[in-house]
Amino acid sequence: MRIGGKVKLLKTKKMRQIIYLVIFNITLCFFSCQNQKKDDFTSIFNGKNLEGWSGDETYWSVKDGILIGEVTPETILKRNSFVIYEKEQPTNFELKLEYRVSISGNSGVNYRSEKIKNKPFALRGYQSDIDGKNKYTGQNYEEKKRTTLAYIGEKVVIDTMPDSIPPTNIRKNVKRNCWQTRNIVASLGDKKELTSHITDNDWNTMHIIVKGNHMQHFVNGVLMSGVTDLDTQNRSKKGFIGVQVHVGPPMKVEYKNILLKRLL
Repeated sequence: MRIGGKVKLLKTKKMRQIIYLVIFNITLCFFSCQNQKKDDFTSIFNGKNLEGWSGDETYWSVKDGILIGEVTPETILKRNSFVIYEKEQPTNFELKLEYRVSISGNSGVNYRSEKIKNKPFALRGYQSDIDGKNKYTGQNYEEKKRTTLAYIGEKVVIDTMPDSIPPTNIRKNVKRNCWQTRNIVASLGDKKELTSHITDNDWNTMHIIVKGNHMQHFVNGVLMSGVTDLDTQNRSKKGFIGVQVHVGPPMKVEYKNILLKRLL
């Protein structure tokens, strides 16, 4: 009886993984087959100043067409700080940009994010992570909410949050900085091989595709993570775009050629 129970459990788990993978692939096919074009890529950063953006000018500046975030020994952060694109809160879109980060740097590109009340220049929401040592670059991390949704090299389906988790304390569903109601449905490759495509302390490209409940993070044309978010209670359908300087040691991150394409 015990052996039969284990076999049944394994079969059930395998069937769930197959179902999640089918859902993920159907969603991806749906995006690919639809006519997604609403308009072409347009620049949302003028390369001259912070027009259309808001941020703490202690940390953010513009020089030679580059948006610069810098933390010095004299300006060490107590909490993460964003420069936020204020002109719209896109729903479905593609975002392309180039970034360069110092080896000690920790940053990220937030999207579908909300501002946090009484905390200037703070955001809560999805993030395509960036760091100088490439431990996290391209993973899907939900800032100030569900934490890690997909690590580098993972395709993940986020399931509905269990009823046992109170909506007022979703941190109960987080362990080791990772959301627990997630199902890895496929591998995108070995982390070391994927991150080998990233150039240290030099310019790299990031391409984020967001459509419906599906999110993909590419770095230098390589898919680093994919998420299909079925958690209707916690997922976001639209919100602000922003880029981050992170608490920690002195660091520098630079962004340029920030382009947005709205999708239907």
